[in-house]
Amino acid sequence: MDILTEALSSMRTGQPRSVRTHGRAPWGLRLPPVAGAGFHVVLYGTCWLIPLEDAPHMKPIALSPGDVVFLRDGRGHILADHPSTPAEVERPDQFHPGSPIGTVTIGGDGPGTSLLCGNYHLDQGRPHPLVHQLPEIVHLATRHGRHPELSAAVQLLGTELENPRIGSAGIVPALIDSLLLYILRAWIEDQPPTATKGWAAALGDPAIAPALAAIHEAPATAWTVETLAGRVGLSRAAFARRFTAFVGEPPMAYLTRWRMTTAAKLLRESESPLMTVAARTGYGSEYAFAKAFKREYGQAPGSYRREARAA
Repeated sequence: MDILTEALSSMRTGQPRSVRTHGRAPWGLRLPPVAGAGFHVVLYGTCWLIPLEDAPHMKPIALSPGDVVFLRDGRGHILADHPSTPAEVERPDQFHPGSPIGTVTIGGDGPGTSLLCGNYHLDQGRPHPLVHQLPEIVHLATRHGRHPELSAAVQLLGTELENPRIGSAGIVPALIDSLLLYILRAWIEDQPPTATKGWAAALGDPAIAPALAAIHEAPATAWTVETLAGRVGLSRAAFARRFTAFVGEPPMAYLTRWRMTTAAKLLRESESPLMTVAARTGYGSEYAFAKAFKREYGQAPGSYRREARAA
């Protein structure tokens, strides 16, 4: 069970939106907050990512070719050739027939920078704790041999965008989709191996990782702290302490979270009857499931499904 893939899949609510941004100095672009998570890939040139005035604790970040930035909460920010350059408000996307992304050109006649910018549609109302534990801004450099898979994905994107050919309309969205997994994998692998808490450590722990995989693979199973502890060879108390320290919540709380997350995804994406959704998430009756779902989401499963379909 690939827990990272499962966690992201549970939050996805649509396809990524992306824009190719070309800037020539002097240039500055003010980007508003987005519903989901934002990203930028520097294909060539240099620029700065500058937090807005409502985030005084965050400092401007210098970006170079191959750099990747992931904004966990899609917060608003500025991209510019220099921190002192005035920023224009984001322009409407300029899409062209047959192109998988939009194009924005901005600035004067100085040195050029090319970026792939966009956002992933993620349900931030109930973010998975793996994503919620990320820093507000993840900055990954792919130069000098770091993160070779992420670097390869960036290079492939740059090649397809610079020289579109037959198949590019399908290849580019797939690469952008995969980029999110590469970004999070790179961040997780950057964490110190001595870490004793957090999801990056949990996914590498010989006891907690198998327990998480069991919950994700079979949320309908009548798991208890005892059965999960026995599965990984720990006592009940030792397992509960270790799980809570790594994951940030007790085993049964996480089990309920994952059951409800799975149920919400089934309601959004399938036509399964409520009884089937209840059975697939560990509830013996539609009534018990509906009660648990309303406690977590504040509305009945049927109304949640209708609103999700209408969005």
